[in-house]
Amino acid sequence: MGFYNEMSGYLPKLDMWQREAEKISGKQIKEILDKEILTPWDFYTLLSDEAGMYLEEMAQRAQRITIQNFGKIIFLYTPLYLANYCENRCAYCGFNSDNRIKRSKLTLEEVEQEAKAIAETGLRHILVLTGESRYHSPVSYISDCVRVLRKYFTSISIEIYPLKETEYAQLIAEGIDGLTIYQETYNEKTYNDVHLAGPKKDFINRLETPERACRAGIRAVNIGALLGLDENWVNETFFTGLHAAYLQRKFLDTEISVSPPRMRPYPGMAFQPACNVTDRNLVQILLALRIFLPRVGITVSTRETEDFRNNLLPLGVTKMSAGSSTSVGGRVHNESESQFDIADGRSVQEMHDFLVDEGYQPIYKDWQEIMSGEGLTG
Repeated sequence: MGFYNEMSGYLPKLDMWQREAEKISGKQIKEILDKEILTPWDFYTLLSDEAGMYLEEMAQRAQRITIQNFGKIIFLYTPLYLANYCENRCAYCGFNSDNRIKRSKLTLEEVEQEAKAIAETGLRHILVLTGESRYHSPVSYISDCVRVLRKYFTSISIEIYPLKETEYAQLIAEGIDGLTIYQETYNEKTYNDVHLAGPKKDFINRLETPERACRAGIRAVNIGALLGLDENWVNETFFTGLHAAYLQRKFLDTEISVSPPRMRPYPGMAFQPACNVTDRNLVQILLALRIFLPRVGITVSTRETEDFRNNLLPLGVTKMSAGSSTSVGGRVHNESESQFDIADGRSVQEMHDFLVDEGYQPIYKDWQEIMSGEGLTG
């Protein structure tokens, strides 16, 4: 069962590893930072309390690795919500099917209007999202939307419900080239507890989703856990890193990236995070991921505040969102409630100016498919 088997092999070790990590010395942390290639145990150690005392040294190593592999560039993208209908009862999500929010879905004409508005900012990379409802947002609808969006964007990623391999192949043929899929939590018990009902309750099906997309030939996959959902952010980060490493080994032609999203408030929120992932914790998470996975992309979204994202910039980040909205449409059409509150409301131009001032090159598109005789509108 793919990564599930690999993950299961580590579960019996974690209690022992946690005890061993409590005994780690500063000398051992420095020895790990001098290594070219880290083992899973090394990675786990960099998430320890002792390693948290060496964030400056970790930051220096992470920055060198990032510049070596990516240069001083930041890929920019923005999300576009097509619909917010959902069939799942996820205790932590604003789109929970039990929540009494206004539900909506863009028509193809409205998709085009939103696309034009986004394209006017210069962005050519877009992340398309829906609530997880096959009934309201079937693959046929998403295909129709992608055909519209292809006129404006060179790179189209999706963040929707898990698909079959053949369905991913269908959407790839239509023009998508990226997938974002969050496992939410790698703790199977926690996963079962917070996913109360709906198709998303199937832990293994979701865990195997990235592999189905990779087998279908997708160019890029982004994964992660929703930090704060489980009480142990160290284990969540550890398995996110292992999952990314597994995908990198198995699918050499697919670009793998990770995101470390923290829980954010949403309209009518009643769910309380199981742990508080502090800013310092998140810095350590980013640094450990970068050092363990030198060639993986790292995305930081507008869930984080402007000041904090600014400070994270040199610590391994390669992709950032800008001009974001978590409502359906959100630019021309903005009548639905948001999935969660945005903490950094900067426009694309404001993000561009900040990056340039900091000595970084903002990249508005990261993939240009060569198609004879076909151009872009806008």
